[in-house]
Amino acid sequence: MAAKGKGKGSSEKKSVKRSAYFTVSGKTATATRKYCPNCGPGVFLGEHKDRVSCGKCGFTEFKA
Repeated sequence: MAAKGKGKGSSEKKSVKRSAYFTVSGKTATATRKYCPNCGPGVFLGEHKDRVSCGKCGFTEFKA
């Protein structure tokens, strides 16, 4: 029996720490990415080269 490897069709996602989306200055933390206007605070928009989009609701905003 052959061992299962990571080949075509592997659906492994890379996770990013939520702390990477904030910058801390003094005692305040500010978000570096925009929040989704539909889902509200806590759901960040994913940044692509020509747009920002929400992975939860599908909201898309194109960059100018």
